[in-house]
Amino acid sequence: MMLNLPNLLALIRVAMAPLMYWFLVDRDNTLFAGIHTSWLDYFAALLFVLASTTDFFDGFIARTWNQKTELGAILDPLADKMLVLAAFLGLMVLGRANPWAIYLILTREFFITGIRVASASKGFNVSASMAGKVKTVAQMIAIGFLMMNWPFDDTLLWISVLLTLYSGFEYVVAYIKAVNAS
Repeated sequence: MMLNLPNLLALIRVAMAPLMYWFLVDRDNTLFAGIHTSWLDYFAALLFVLASTTDFFDGFIARTWNQKTELGAILDPLADKMLVLAAFLGLMVLGRANPWAIYLILTREFFITGIRVASASKGFNVSASMAGKVKTVAQMIAIGFLMMNWPFDDTLLWISVLLTLYSGFEYVVAYIKAVNAS
């Protein structure tokens, strides 16, 4: 097991996810006494932005400096899922995110994680497509708007749902093609 810089960044992201969730949902905590809830939103959003930034850099560094590891292949998507899960569940608890949208997004995330595990066990490489990357950006933007409690209708969230479902469909098609080709 090699703990290189990309893996360390992913571990930092894993640690930031529950901290961000805490700022979103534990607003009656005595530690937060006297702090306006908007500041808790700002702290949560700052953690989310920092964690999202580590996601970009751990992948960039791993590819550029040839530091890809088996641990990183497991840790990076796990850290991503933990961050998205913490953000969306926290926002749902606050009543800022539509529960159906969150259900669809999280169901897709778990389903595709299962496909990735199945693919890896068979030696298939089902990597993230461009739609998957666009989906991630759309989710990050929707989460940012919702965390900051900026007024907008659910349009951004539902756009990210549609992109999430579409990229999930692409994963399923890629998996089926890989199975049929073997």
